[in-house]
Amino acid sequence: MPPVEVSEREAEVLAAVGRHLTNTQIASRLHISVRTVESHVSSLLRKYGVTNRRELAILASEQQGDHDGEAGTVAGVPAARTSFVGRGAELAEIESAAGRARLVTLLGPGGVGKSRLAAVAAAASRHGGVFVDLVPVRDGHVERAVAAALDVAERPQTELHTVIAERLGRQRTLMVLDNCEHLLDAAAAFADRILAACPGTRILATSRERLGVPGERIVRVGPLPLSSHAEALFTDRALAADPGFGAEPEAVTEICARLDGMPLAIELAAARCAALGASGVVAVLSDRLRLLTGGRGADERHRSLRAVLTWSHDLLDEEERVLFRRLAVFAGGFDLDAVLAATPGTAAGAAADVLGRLVEKNLVVKAGQARWRLLETVRAFAAEQLAAGGEEEVVRASHLAWASGLAAELAAEPTDGGVRQEFDAVADDLRAALAAAPADAGEVAHGLARSLGRLAYTRRFTREAYGHFLEAAERAVSPAEASRDLKSAADCTHVLPTGGHRHFELLCSAAGRARDAGDGGAEAVLLATAVVTTARNPGWYVVPHEELRGLMERAEAAGDPDDPVVAAWLAAARAWVASPEPYSADPGLAEQAVAAAHAAGDPVLVSTGLDAMVSAALRAGRVREAHRIGRERLDLLDALSRDDPGCAVEIVDIVHVAVNCAIAAGDLPGALAVARRALADDLLEDQYYLSSNTIILPLALSGEFDEALRYAGEAWESWLRAGRPDSGMMLPVAVGPALVHGLRGDRGRYLEWRARTPGEATGQVFDFSALAGFVDALVAVHTGRLDAAAELVGGLFSDATNPLYAGYAHPAGAELAVLAGLPDAAARVGAAEAAAAENAWGAACLARARGRLHGDAGELAAAAEAWERLGARFELASTLLLLPDRADEGRAELARLTKRE
Repeated sequence: MPPVEVSEREAEVLAAVGRHLTNTQIASRLHISVRTVESHVSSLLRKYGVTNRRELAILASEQQGDHDGEAGTVAGVPAARTSFVGRGAELAEIESAAGRARLVTLLGPGGVGKSRLAAVAAAASRHGGVFVDLVPVRDGHVERAVAAALDVAERPQTELHTVIAERLGRQRTLMVLDNCEHLLDAAAAFADRILAACPGTRILATSRERLGVPGERIVRVGPLPLSSHAEALFTDRALAADPGFGAEPEAVTEICARLDGMPLAIELAAARCAALGASGVVAVLSDRLRLLTGGRGADERHRSLRAVLTWSHDLLDEEERVLFRRLAVFAGGFDLDAVLAATPGTAAGAAADVLGRLVEKNLVVKAGQARWRLLETVRAFAAEQLAAGGEEEVVRASHLAWASGLAAELAAEPTDGGVRQEFDAVADDLRAALAAAPADAGEVAHGLARSLGRLAYTRRFTREAYGHFLEAAERAVSPAEASRDLKSAADCTHVLPTGGHRHFELLCSAAGRARDAGDGGAEAVLLATAVVTTARNPGWYVVPHEELRGLMERAEAAGDPDDPVVAAWLAAARAWVASPEPYSADPGLAEQAVAAAHAAGDPVLVSTGLDAMVSAALRAGRVREAHRIGRERLDLLDALSRDDPGCAVEIVDIVHVAVNCAIAAGDLPGALAVARRALADDLLEDQYYLSSNTIILPLALSGEFDEALRYAGEAWESWLRAGRPDSGMMLPVAVGPALVHGLRGDRGRYLEWRARTPGEATGQVFDFSALAGFVDALVAVHTGRLDAAAELVGGLFSDATNPLYAGYAHPAGAELAVLAGLPDAAARVGAAEAAAAENAWGAACLARARGRLHGDAGELAAAAEAWERLGARFELASTLLLLPDRADEGRAELARLTKRE
């Protein structure tokens, strides 16, 4: 790609996008507004010629890697704190296996050094990638662990593994999946999917068992060889513990032989040399191993490791033993605050001292700045001690309380990059604490589930958030709390492919729980919300009108009309339920709803009321008025939190309606501005009908043909990868690329895309398939294929034409009638006046039709000026051909526009 010129501020925003920060986080760090960030992201998308924020983030990451000279860095590789001894043969075998297979599994028992070997192999990789530690991960969360490591999140209509696959793409990447044995099926399924979807990705796994994926190559990792590397490791670690260490080689050899060359056992034993000396270690080992039964077969290595762990544990004092076994409750890393939670009543200094002693004895390892962890083998042993110590229930209760408190604290903090990193660091422990919480854990578990829902939503793990809110409702200690949690779960469905029926059911359930709690106000608001949301989204879920009226009556009976919030929701519901027609609000009641919403002071309610006014204006044919109100709603976006699922419905709807009203009004610059804003918005960018889909048609009408086709191809492929969900949202968009190919004279591609357009209405309010006839007419006008002109014109002026798009259909039909010399051409031009008055594009088209009809150069010049204001390059160039003094200019521009990439 040739160098792209960007400003200093744009470069800062680009780098932040590459780090996957949200717009809110970028704004906070750069001390600018969110709107300014959106503007910069939109500009960067255009300058780099990419279709979405994901591609921009990948491009930014690649640029940063090239700049730093770290293009081959595998992110997340644990920092080495000790020297690496031996394993030259295994590293060579890994390299050889990786050349023949895309999945290589390091197979061996716990404590043999698989993780360290994988880390060294990853650090030596020539390609970039990611190291994913699966130790703290539990069933169902493998993909989320990988997503967190890659810093990506799931998207509406897209499974998380698909998002990960898109992030990895086709580039050469190494992914390390460390410690797969407790998640064997899930890890294998994930690896299989990624290898199939990402031809450039290679996976290095560590496990005690095979993954069983076709094509898997096994590299067996055994003990360190005796009389060489095993002794070298022991000596190195003993010197680290005691710089004055010295021992007869025979003693070191005997220790290593008794420990079967197992690296973890050797390191634990070496840590004791400072106190006991080599001869003392030999003596203790002789006694310990003699106590263990069993032969020298398959369990031989586990036998030696257990002996050393038991011995190391027995040498601990009581304080150390207590802390050691209590640390087993942590699924992942922990800090000192977490340690204090596991040892209530202990002073911070005392806990830090005991923790330091466990680190010195190699039973606890550093896991980053002020964080520690237990190796999985050691944690399993500590868990046995905890179970045997008779305090497991108490310690796990303390762990649950710590998790609940920490989650609540994180959920209450402003959502910047720091909180996101904090959550990622503890997420597995929070999930594990909730999963282990007994059914009668009460408010502490309920609070954890609710906080996890909020944190997961902020992290854009929306499916997980949805599940947590549902669990919170089940664990709620009162009907009122359950009602609030069910409402949050319902809110999540706006950015999930669960379907409107689930949203409706959850709201009704929440209303029922509010009724159980004796809270009539909450019941009324929830019932009214169900009415409003369903009436506003007829393509999402259909509820019989009489049923909605019944809910409305129940809401009126339950709530106090003197309560401003209740009154506002009831006013909104009345406006939306007044007519049985879909997306049809009563204009007078809509104005009352807006007034009540302002009185309540809630931006969600104000947006709801304004949408009712949009609906009323559209139903009355006042498209320009609907467009004006849609722009007014955009001003509410800054008041709606991206991290509150309760705002999701309005954030989604505001942009959706604004861009579609702009298209319906023929305001191409306005439509593109809003569509590009959606693409730059980290919450909206992946809504099918808000991002790629809504930008395609205005790009095509503006003559930005290549960009329109790029977005169309991306949207189509993404839709196919996602399993063709909700065709009513995707297929109508085919009119855009069909128009581009038709205007370029590519008949085959035009017919291919045209065939994808639904032949009947899809049930969506803004149904682009209604523009199919318009596209056919416009292509006929510009290509001179007039044989079907009469039929096309008749269809465009028929009652079947969607009134919302008459501003396109009627003027285009009138111009085709003029060009084809139809006898009713003049009447058609006159009949198109009313629709053109509501559509800027249609007004320009009709001016050109009048110019053609009457040979009026003034009308043609006026049309050219209108096209120029709209940025409609193809239509402007075509009109210039009709003006003799500017025809050459028009021909040159048309040549540029119709040239295919």
